[in-house]
Amino acid sequence: MPDTFIDSGAVPIAYRDFGGSGRPLLLLHGAGGNLAQMTTLAEQLRPAHRVVTVDLRGHGRSGDGPWRWNEVLTDLAAVADGLGLDRPAVVGVSLGGMLAALWAQRHPECPGVVSLDGNPTLGRPEQLAGMDPDQAATELAKLRATFDGMAAMLAEPLTAEQLAAALAGQRAMAERYGAALEDWVAAFERNLVPCDDGRSRLRPGAELTGQLREAMESLDLLPTYRDIRCPMLLVLATEDLPEQQAFHEVYAAYRRATAERLAALDNPSLRVLHLAGASHAMVAERPQELAALITDFLGTATHD
Repeated sequence: MPDTFIDSGAVPIAYRDFGGSGRPLLLLHGAGGNLAQMTTLAEQLRPAHRVVTVDLRGHGRSGDGPWRWNEVLTDLAAVADGLGLDRPAVVGVSLGGMLAALWAQRHPECPGVVSLDGNPTLGRPEQLAGMDPDQAATELAKLRATFDGMAAMLAEPLTAEQLAAALAGQRAMAERYGAALEDWVAAFERNLVPCDDGRSRLRPGAELTGQLREAMESLDLLPTYRDIRCPMLLVLATEDLPEQQAFHEVYAAYRRATAERLAALDNPSLRVLHLAGASHAMVAERPQELAALITDFLGTATHD
């Protein structure tokens, strides 16, 4: 499909309209991703919805702009208005799930939102249930150092050899999850930007990546979950990604703390589902199952 843009807002936003005669649905990718990563799930949702995917600002083919939650939500509103999407449902994964929750808070008239493991980034000892505070602080420092190293590596332009190795890694991950190789590679290539010296770099750039990390670490969604008045489904991972297994105790404590905080909420608009056997990569692992969950939830919410 050709790239098309909404230019009415502060930042041009690339989108892809999958069509469909059902109620409109905005489908949002995670940090460091782009709309191409959502293709399989979009196609699974299309029988019940008119599905529109977007590149969030600083990702894919969309324009650059500072990462501030309200401004990104305004980007999404510009897409909905520009395409004439009347009260769209919003579904997002990871960062996109956080935006879905914030959209629900801002738009109580929304027919329903779904967050697929849209949890703020780990960064504070109080986010870890049952861990000694000193141990928690030590482990979080190690985790931050790991993320710092990854961010520094991704900020550097890629040589042809590094690009070939990265593409091979993407193909290996697609095989791990049983995903379509061409879609996985297309999603990786969509975030590539050519440099003047013949190398390539990945979007989002270093500055936006830093803003994203700070925004996600400082976000507390519990007040949002308490405030929302439109139907919301929060689907949570129950397993580690392979890359998270070195920090298994930390992520297990984070999942426990998240579950405890959510269980203490009293909001009938919020439904929480701990998806057995699913990791943070659930969109790649189980797109058909997620599409069925989303379609059923939004169909029920619409008719309540």
